[in-house]
Amino acid sequence: MTAPIAITLGDPAGIGPEIIAKAFRDAPDAVRGAFVAGDVGTLRSASQALAAPGRLAWPVVEIASVTEAVTVPPGCIPVLQVIAPPQGIVQGHISAEAGRAAGDCVVWAARAALRGEILAIVTAPLHKEALAAAGFPYPGHTELLQAEAAAHLGRPVADVPVRMMLANDELRTVLVSIHMSLRDAIEAVRFEGVLDTLRITHRALTHALGRPPRIGVAGLNPHAGEGGLFGSEERTVITPAIEAARVEGIDAHGPHAPDTVFMRARAKAGVPSSGEFDVVIAMYHDQGLIPVKYLGVEKGVNVTLGLPLVRTSPDHGTAFDIAGQGVADASSLVEALRMARTLAGA
Repeated sequence: MTAPIAITLGDPAGIGPEIIAKAFRDAPDAVRGAFVAGDVGTLRSASQALAAPGRLAWPVVEIASVTEAVTVPPGCIPVLQVIAPPQGIVQGHISAEAGRAAGDCVVWAARAALRGEILAIVTAPLHKEALAAAGFPYPGHTELLQAEAAAHLGRPVADVPVRMMLANDELRTVLVSIHMSLRDAIEAVRFEGVLDTLRITHRALTHALGRPPRIGVAGLNPHAGEGGLFGSEERTVITPAIEAARVEGIDAHGPHAPDTVFMRARAKAGVPSSGEFDVVIAMYHDQGLIPVKYLGVEKGVNVTLGLPLVRTSPDHGTAFDIAGQGVADASSLVEALRMARTLAGA
């Protein structure tokens, strides 16, 4: 491996540090060549909290540089101190201090990845309200990473289009719009946005699958508009975008009824790519995310497509209601690490 994978701390008041410690403890193959970009004290506290009574905590080793990550002995959690140690963090509580720590770790990792110092980024969950309280003008990871990539490339943010993909072993879905109100998301269903989504999805999954993907496109309206009875967006926007994509050689089909297209794309357990489609393009956030999350949050992975770097994340949030209790499931983080390595070609 030419470079390590960075796992960002996440919100220190949430379950991020806990699931990171669990991943290093329970999934050594997944964390091979990875390190934590965050705070040594926070990880040591999380590791200690997971230790059984009378047992030593999983050891946390502070590293001085990215290159030291691959030299840390197995059975340790390597942490690079990339932020000032956060103060006054209360488990399960929203705070600007926690949001600042989480956001600053992502900024550090993004810049390191853009410089080619790390292979990929796996982001532990942050809290959007805490991020906003800290002064970050972004609603989440995706938009923050997009802004960092645009700055690095010297382009306007609008010229670095990105999309969110949520994936597990059975289903992949990519969103035309991400974090906005439903009213605004409907207005965002435009020819250029749908076509850009098809292009970004085609490029990313061609690389990941080693072949062009079969793309199913969901309609916006019930029954995909039913020939215009329930809305015209399918005829005026979505179908023309699909036709334009097919002219470019993209294997796109639809628009299909949103209440059945995800079932048609779902792969049989243990049989990859056995669904009718490799991925479904969804018109807005909840349309695409509910089906994937229903199949199991613990196995879902969030991937940002369109960036000049690899970024994956668990398919869940900070879970403040269980933070600090030692019961959080690290499975999604483990899957995110595995997918990051696959996408990065490692």
